[in-house]
Amino acid sequence: MNVYEAIRKRRDIRSYYKPDPIPDEVLARILSAAHLAPSVGYSQPWNFIIIKNMEIRKKIKQLVEEERKRFENVLDEERKAIFSKIKVEAILDSPVNIAVTYDPNRFGPNILGRSTMPETSLYSTILAIGNLWLAATEEGIGVGFVSFFNKEKVKEILKIPKEIELVGYLTLGYVREFPKIPELEEKGWNRRLTLSDLVFEDVFGKKPSDKFRLLLDRTFEKIFNNF
Repeated sequence: MNVYEAIRKRRDIRSYYKPDPIPDEVLARILSAAHLAPSVGYSQPWNFIIIKNMEIRKKIKQLVEEERKRFENVLDEERKAIFSKIKVEAILDSPVNIAVTYDPNRFGPNILGRSTMPETSLYSTILAIGNLWLAATEEGIGVGFVSFFNKEKVKEILKIPKEIELVGYLTLGYVREFPKIPELEEKGWNRRLTLSDLVFEDVFGKKPSDKFRLLLDRTFEKIFNNF
């Protein structure tokens, strides 16, 4: 699988999981890919918590259920009907969960390149998650990003120190298939935007030439339709 194929197939997977365990050597490869991510000032601010214990996962799932109900209560009836069909997590359905954190204090306060944009430490950790996701896809493993919970309560369950930030909670498992379109698009929650509407030239809001915009959309469709 080349990088474009992995990008094409990558989905936020909440369904389609198989019960097969992930071998340690495969998990090691995926985490190695994450650790190869670029980071501001070479600070490598991430940690990865592998969570297999079902009691811990049940506690986190309970937090998700509480948040799901809260979110559902603020929706209008049309959106509520769509949301009721959407699965928001696979905490107990997947063989492995991974929490990804970042340490803003690693290597001290004077990180090269971070003084004017301190958020780059967070961005670095997100890039590590991106590497992990693409490597998992290449291995036939789906990844789901769980965000329906109170982050501070999850940190308490996982005993993450207060000064360490929880960036992502991921579910991983082999999948029966990678769906062609994201579940949220399939269920009618949202749609993919047209690439040419999102690209500007030189300054924000200035569209590139019609020729290049057409090339953008044709190229995207070519890559997408090769899935």
